[in-house]
Amino acid sequence: MLKHISITSALFTLLLSVAAKSEPPLRPNILYFYVDDMGWGALGPNGQFERKANGQPHLITPTLDRLSREGVTFARSYGCTVCSPARSSQQTGFHQGHTFADQNDRDNAKKAIRADDLTMGDMLSKAGYITGYWGKWGYGGSANKDPYPKILNVQTLPTSHGYDHVVAELHHVRAHTFYQPNLWKAPAVPGSRGGLELVPNSMERYMNRSDYPNTPALQNHPDYPEIAYCDDVYAFAALDFVRVQAQNYNATGQPFFGLLAGQVPHSPFDEIEALPEWDRAYRKKSWFEELPDVDKQWAAMITRIDAHFGNILAALEDPNGDGDKSDSVADKTLIVFQSDNGGPRGAGMDTFASNANLSGYKTRIQEGGIRVPLMMRLPANFEPVEDLRPGSKTDRVVDVTDLLPTFCELAGVSAPLAVDGVSLAAALTGRGHQRVREFLIHEAGNGQSIIRGDYKLIRSKEGLALFNLRKDPSESKNLADRYLNMVDELHALMLAERVDEPKGFANTYHQWIGDDNGSFSSGKSWSDYIYANEGITYMTDDGRPQVSWVARVANEGASDSGISVDRDTAFLGLEIAGDRNKQRVEVSDGVELVGRNEIRVSNNGVLELTGGSVSSARWVDILAGGELRGSGAIESSLYSQGIVTAKAPINVDSDYIGTDSSKLVVQVGSGGTGELQIGGSAQLSGNLDIVISEGSSFKKGKRFEILTADSLKGRFSNANYEFVTSGGQRFRIEYDSDSVAVVVQ
Repeated sequence: MLKHISITSALFTLLLSVAAKSEPPLRPNILYFYVDDMGWGALGPNGQFERKANGQPHLITPTLDRLSREGVTFARSYGCTVCSPARSSQQTGFHQGHTFADQNDRDNAKKAIRADDLTMGDMLSKAGYITGYWGKWGYGGSANKDPYPKILNVQTLPTSHGYDHVVAELHHVRAHTFYQPNLWKAPAVPGSRGGLELVPNSMERYMNRSDYPNTPALQNHPDYPEIAYCDDVYAFAALDFVRVQAQNYNATGQPFFGLLAGQVPHSPFDEIEALPEWDRAYRKKSWFEELPDVDKQWAAMITRIDAHFGNILAALEDPNGDGDKSDSVADKTLIVFQSDNGGPRGAGMDTFASNANLSGYKTRIQEGGIRVPLMMRLPANFEPVEDLRPGSKTDRVVDVTDLLPTFCELAGVSAPLAVDGVSLAAALTGRGHQRVREFLIHEAGNGQSIIRGDYKLIRSKEGLALFNLRKDPSESKNLADRYLNMVDELHALMLAERVDEPKGFANTYHQWIGDDNGSFSSGKSWSDYIYANEGITYMTDDGRPQVSWVARVANEGASDSGISVDRDTAFLGLEIAGDRNKQRVEVSDGVELVGRNEIRVSNNGVLELTGGSVSSARWVDILAGGELRGSGAIESSLYSQGIVTAKAPINVDSDYIGTDSSKLVVQVGSGGTGELQIGGSAQLSGNLDIVISEGSSFKKGKRFEILTADSLKGRFSNANYEFVTSGGQRFRIEYDSDSVAVVVQ
């Protein structure tokens, strides 16, 4: 029997309760500018500034140039190789080995983002944000050339995934023209299927308005086409949203999230010439007239969307347009600019070096196909780490899948379970612990790749090739023969991420439906997964748990529930949670429970080790209200916002990070001594409690080592006090460079 610590001072209790409260989320407004096919080298800091200084043909992008001065440029940012996978990975946080859309496909209109997939819109809407999406969505509608397209899959629409305000082209092939006669809009008239209605693609609403500064190329010109240039409509709809929601934010404090996903600068390029004065920004450039027509058109497209971005930034600074900027929300808004994939062959590649010195191009697995421009301008109350300060350019590796968990953390909600992306919020804000991703995964028509640190392994029909991207960004020197062990290791990691699965493979979602103490490994204990639409079944998954499963064990019953893992079992991600009552999952001696991306223990969830092991390629996460207890092995990093109770040694292979809301409970005495044995570093915070085995007694000076690590940072919240007490027994906490002990007083 055990008896818990009792705190003798009411003041001490108050101090601990205050210390245990985490900082509230910052909840900035978020504006995400997303372009289509703009190569890495088309950004000023990645080559255009140098070209301008040398008198070479260069892009005119004053708004993006301003963002580079006021924000941070990510020199090693990655998207995907083509449109549909990029948007699927962006929205869901899963890389191409796990997301349903791993390549462009006309059927993606029907099957890409499923009802079970949680998107940026879903999560930020859940967090209380007003949400908007304008531009190329890519899924849910028909691809035919009929001016009146059809909705083919309601579950994959933006309105089915948290977006309140929408003007969009649903099918990515229909977005291969800038003059579609109709676009999809929300809010819609009552009874509209999927909450979207088809409306004329017209600039009539925005014509002859004088309240837009920096108006691009005269949309109010008398010769403007009757059917509008799509990106103009998207941008002005976004601008109106920002104006309204910025004023709403000032009045109510409700934040907003908007994603402007333009079709620019995807082909066809020549359609911009239908706009009046389409090349006005370049006419005085001596080199412009000598360029091929396609390069002129491509450059003008980028300059036009840049001007739209300028309009929107101006609306942040003066939401009601009265010239008084005291109502500005610019300092309270995160701005993100990114492209979906690398630049294609042809327009811009030679004349403007749109992919700079990178090898390959759109559709290819080489850097020119997957490395993309990315910039962020941070709100004023962010205190970023050194390499993310305004005006900086960083080599920090970032993937498009990282943005979903980043936005979630900033908004104060947990990211969807088991996503491949890793939040950047700690590095951007200077608050909390920045988690580290080990590798990135990408797929293309000519192979797959894994990037870890400076090295990139490409798997193709020609075999395996290894490159050092820091020394050789153009991927000209294959090092595979020199680093055989690294090649084998990276290749094994790549295959474990499911890059060689057939077309149509994806992670699936499952719930525990078994009884207390039911067979954990039995297929009958878990819900089946079926993805079907309009009478077509695209995939099913049943039987025993698989490493592609995202699974939850959630107790919604009237009493506590318990399950034992009866054999080695692996998931992509597993969450353990309870509603009003606890849900316990026990892992006993000789059994391993795997959550490849994540094991998450949420409120009223209990992960109990009785000699067993839990492993992940990334981490075990104990959220507030969750508990890890017992003794055994954690073969990953361990993050805790909840309770970790060591009844006997718990061995953690990698790092331990406790937050200010966490609690470490350690048992000492004749019933055994608990200890956290950390294989990496330990970051201490939160409270330390001692539990004494019933009947134990100690002499003064008796010392118990309760935590060891390679290195220690921080202190427990009771570190400024000389003792903790349990049943009247006093202990003093002692810290060393690599251990923590308590000493009987």
